[in-house]
Amino acid sequence: MNEPTVAEATENIYASLRADNADIDAHIATLKAALAREGKKQAVFDPARLVQKNRSGRKLMQAYFRQRGVSVSFSE
Repeated sequence: MNEPTVAEATENIYASLRADNADIDAHIATLKAALAREGKKQAVFDPARLVQKNRSGRKLMQAYFRQRGVSVSFSE
């Protein structure tokens, strides 16, 4: 079985966010492993695809992911 890429893990997180955060911790762990494999320092998300697009929603997401060891930034 192939390990998911950062892009695939990111898509799984978008789906999880739309599904009321179902299995979000497992998807974050998968993203963290994919970032390590690809040598990347942070995950980049598109704010337009988030459920809570406002600033407080983005900051909450960054804090939650940071607690789980994943640095998050947002594309413009």
